[in-house]
Amino acid sequence: MAFDAKTYGDVFGELFAEKRLNPLDGGVENSAVEGKLKALTVNTAFAGKKVVDEDMAQACISGAWLYHNFLDASHTISQGIKTNTGSFWHGIMHRREPDFSNSKYWFRNVGEHPLFEALNKEAQKIAKDASGAPDFLVSQTSWDPYEFVDLCADALSGKSSADALCREIQQREWELLFDFSYRHAIGA
Repeated sequence: MAFDAKTYGDVFGELFAEKRLNPLDGGVENSAVEGKLKALTVNTAFAGKKVVDEDMAQACISGAWLYHNFLDASHTISQGIKTNTGSFWHGIMHRREPDFSNSKYWFRNVGEHPLFEALNKEAQKIAKDASGAPDFLVSQTSWDPYEFVDLCADALSGKSSADALCREIQQREWELLFDFSYRHAIGA
């Protein structure tokens, strides 16, 4: 399934209209949308939709901040979400910080997330099309967030040439997790 920003309503659709292949680290905050992000609330973001899971709605807002490289704001929101999905967003944010040991801590709190199976399949597809992809990405039978944290760390430090591959997988991870959070927020 391709990510279509318009699927998530006007507010999110506008915030995600531009595909951002974010760096593995914190990157540069997208100040052009900061005002829109600051105005973002569950009521405005989900206008016209009935929110049945406030935590998942907050996860979407955390994801929006992360999408535009506002790690501190994303962190503030995700650390207040006491679910494994909140821990997933929290783990991604710390991976990008980069604070790899803290990222792994939060992925331990995630446990087995229902999204891991789909993420593993998507990562395999991306890795199969990439030259020099690590074997574990192509052959693993289940998603291993710790291996991915290590691969991102190696790419950032220059020990691996997998930066572009990691960024593609990171983008797909964000898309899948946002979609999961959004659908659960509205009970779809």
